[in-house]
Amino acid sequence: MLQQLGLAAKQASFLLTQCSTSQKNAALSCIADLLEQQADQILAANQLDMQSAKDNGISEAILDRLLLTKPRLSAIADDVRKVITLTDPIGQVIDGSTLDSGLKLQRQRVPLGVIGVIYEARPNVTIDIASLCLKTGNAAILRGGKETIHTNKAMIEVVQQALKLSNLPAAAVQSINNPDRKYINELLKLDQYVDMIIPRGGAALHKLCREHSTIPVITGGIGVCHIFVDETADFDKALPIIINAKTQRPSTCNTVETLLVHSEIAEQFLPKLSQTLADKNVILHADEKAFDILKRELANVLPVKDEELRNEWLSKDLNVVIVNSLSAAVDHIREYGSAHSDAILTRSLINAERFVQLVDSAAVYVNASTRFTDGGQFGLGAEVAVSTQKLHARGPMGLEALTTHKWIGYGDDLVRP
Repeated sequence: MLQQLGLAAKQASFLLTQCSTSQKNAALSCIADLLEQQADQILAANQLDMQSAKDNGISEAILDRLLLTKPRLSAIADDVRKVITLTDPIGQVIDGSTLDSGLKLQRQRVPLGVIGVIYEARPNVTIDIASLCLKTGNAAILRGGKETIHTNKAMIEVVQQALKLSNLPAAAVQSINNPDRKYINELLKLDQYVDMIIPRGGAALHKLCREHSTIPVITGGIGVCHIFVDETADFDKALPIIINAKTQRPSTCNTVETLLVHSEIAEQFLPKLSQTLADKNVILHADEKAFDILKRELANVLPVKDEELRNEWLSKDLNVVIVNSLSAAVDHIREYGSAHSDAILTRSLINAERFVQLVDSAAVYVNASTRFTDGGQFGLGAEVAVSTQKLHARGPMGLEALTTHKWIGYGDDLVRP
C-alpha cells in the first residue's frame, strides 16, 4: 500500500515543480473556500472523533487539541489564505557570483520533494502541512493519529477535491488512514520516495522516528518552556505575561511549564503570583523553598517532582522553582529544558543580553510570552512544525524550511582548465 502512495507522491512532486505560483495559489484558495463550504461535514466527522476520544478516557489537553469548532475551522481556512499572500520561495536565487574561470554560479531554491508527516490529535496540522507543501511544490504523505481518523479523512477529501478542481494531481496530498502502527514503521523506511520525515507529537514518537527512520528526520515540538523572573522584574508587567504563557492555550508546545523566580524577590512575588493564578485555576508544583512560601497563601500547591520538571504538563499546571542567580536559571534550563522557547522578564539590559546569549533554545524572549513561537505569529503563515534541532531548520518551520537548493552554473562554452 505505502509503495503505491510513495510512487504516486513522487510523481505528483515532479508535476508540482512545473506549476506556477498562480496555479498553486489558486489551489490554496479553493482549499480555503471548500473548508468553509463543507464545514458541517468536517465538524460532524470531528464529533465522531471527539466522542470516541472521550469514551477512551483521553485527557483534556488532547481533547482540546482534537476539537474543531466553526471559529477554529474558519481560522484554519484563513491561515491557508495567509499562505497565499506569502512570497513563493521556489526559484528564488539565494546568492551567486562569477568565478575567475568565467562560470556564473548561483544557488536557487527548489522543493525538497516528498515530505512525510506523522502527528497525533492535531487536525489543524492536516491543512497546515497541505498548504505549506503545495506552496513550496512538495508532495505530502500524512499519517495522523487514530484519534483524528474521521476528521483527517474529511479534510483530506476536501484538499484532494480542491486539487482536482485546480487541475493539480490529487496525489500531491495523501494520507494513511489505517490506524495500524505498522504503517508508521513502513513510512519511516520509504526512503525510495520520501525525502524528509517530520514527527509532531510526544517524546515517544520523536524517539521512534529517530531510531527507526532511514529518511532524514526533523525533530521538535516538545516544549518544556521556561520563564525566568529576575530580581529587577516589574511585578505588574510580569504577571500578565505569565498568565498568557500558561493559560491562553495550555495544551500547546509553546506554553510555559516552569517558572524560575530569583530568590531576592521570591517572598514578595510568589504571593502575588499565587493569588493571580488561583483565579485562573492553575495548580502550582513548587520546589522546597517555593513551597514554603506558597503554602502560606495557597491550599492547592504541591511539591514538584523531578520528572515533572522534565516533561510537558500541557494543562493548567505550573512548576515554580527559586534560583539564586541568572546563571542558576540558565543551568536549570540547560538541564530540564527542551530547547524550544524560554524567556526572561527583566528591567536590566545587561541581564537580558546575557540570558539571550547563554540560553541555547530555538526561540528566546525578553519581556514577552513564550506563546509567540508560532509560524503565524512569526509572519511565516502556517507552520509545519517547531524544530528544536540545529541542522536544516530551527524554530517554526515555514515555507523556506521546506526547500533545499541546487547549484546552477552558466558558462560561455566553458571547459575546466
